[in-house]
Amino acid sequence: MLIVGILDRLSGYISPRKALKKSAITEARASYDAATRGRRAQGWRAVSTDANTELLGAASRVRDVARDMVRNVPLAARAKHVITHNVVGSGIIPTISSANEAQKARLEQLLKDHFDTTACDAYGRHDLYGIQNLAMGCVVEAGEALIRYRPRRTEDSLPLPFQIQVMEPDYIDSSISGPQPNGNFAVQGIEFNVFGKIVAYHLFPEHPGSMATYTLQTSRPVPAEFISHVFYTSRPGQARGISWFAPVILRMRDRADFADAHLMRQKIAACFAAFIRSSEGNDGIAALADGDTYQIESLEPGMIERLNDGEDVTFGNPPQVGDYGEYVKAQDREIASGLGISYEAMTGDLSNVNFSSGRMGWLEFQRNIDAWRNFMLLPQMLQPIGKWFLDSAQLQVGRTDANVMWTAPRREMINPREEVTAMRDAIRTGVSSRSNEQRKLGFDPGYLDAEIAEDNQRADTLGLIFDSDPRKVTSAGNPATTEQPVQQ
Repeated sequence: MLIVGILDRLSGYISPRKALKKSAITEARASYDAATRGRRAQGWRAVSTDANTELLGAASRVRDVARDMVRNVPLAARAKHVITHNVVGSGIIPTISSANEAQKARLEQLLKDHFDTTACDAYGRHDLYGIQNLAMGCVVEAGEALIRYRPRRTEDSLPLPFQIQVMEPDYIDSSISGPQPNGNFAVQGIEFNVFGKIVAYHLFPEHPGSMATYTLQTSRPVPAEFISHVFYTSRPGQARGISWFAPVILRMRDRADFADAHLMRQKIAACFAAFIRSSEGNDGIAALADGDTYQIESLEPGMIERLNDGEDVTFGNPPQVGDYGEYVKAQDREIASGLGISYEAMTGDLSNVNFSSGRMGWLEFQRNIDAWRNFMLLPQMLQPIGKWFLDSAQLQVGRTDANVMWTAPRREMINPREEVTAMRDAIRTGVSSRSNEQRKLGFDPGYLDAEIAEDNQRADTLGLIFDSDPRKVTSAGNPATTEQPVQQ
């Protein structure tokens, strides 16, 4: 330490500015406990790499481990389904916004013809909402998903000349990195131009893990306009995604191993019901005079067996469950927290939930759902699909200024009576609009208003008066009057 101090003083004489900077860094580091390098900070992997360097080599390994977890660990499979089914639900519905009513009606019909059937799926298995579910599940499990635009010919007899293909991130050739011959730069299979814009994805023609692939594949660049790359961006400049199970994989595996070990412990303990001790000194397996051995005794219900002289019976005392349940709950809460979902949603355990705690847990989970939809699924997947739709629809409808709007699935109410009252008050006070509240419930305002008008017209034609019709009946059940009293 003395030598180090002398060297520091000498460097201060030689380069005062450098010595001052080093002193400032040391003092700043000492001001923050988190910046210490002492014994308490051992084990931290503190590196200054960017997001893409962190993912290099790790993303594929974590992806494969996460898939194994989903295949074999029930809690992981449940967590994947909970996130996917809450974000996508029955499907995020597209609608058309346009001032031209004729074109709007034509585009709405094309939406139904193409997206509400399997015509939009390159594999022919899902409609648009099944594709959303598949892509979201892939993002949770593998960290990212690719949605590829597949142009089709007119003779394919599709409502629109394109289909959508959901692809796993394994298709990306991650070995393509660094400067490219055309002057661009690639990061793990994604090619950027000199301005930092994505221009191409280097994809394999077949899945690298497919048994149908017998030869070494060569990737080809696919223009970025034909690819929708979906992943949750955690750091600026991040080009690839990481499995959402990354923070909890070890915790989840330890939890599964602990449950298996505890089950095996109980099985082994249950196999030993009673132990016979004998004063004769043999261990129960010594050879008898005729060369035979003692047999393992058994117990049957209601059996009473007399013991020989010098024998004593000790009944087994299997280990108790103890705090096993509390330990597992603590682990499950930590896993759920790392995944951004509620403990109750992941485990289905509602034993200690009341209305207030259930509502608070759901509201927090709902904020994450909104973030995953609005920051990832909408801009990265659904908006590109909407653009592909409008570009293809112009061949039939002509040029239009229409936009595709997306309505999230309906959210089930915890307390419908109170929540509907709150919505009504929000609309009346101008805090919200009917359209906004209708979208929150998963309804398209245009469709819903048209349906209400149609119901009212049919009821008027048939002379029907329902208690639910505010035009005819007040909330108190009295006939509604058309004339309002004049205020004096």
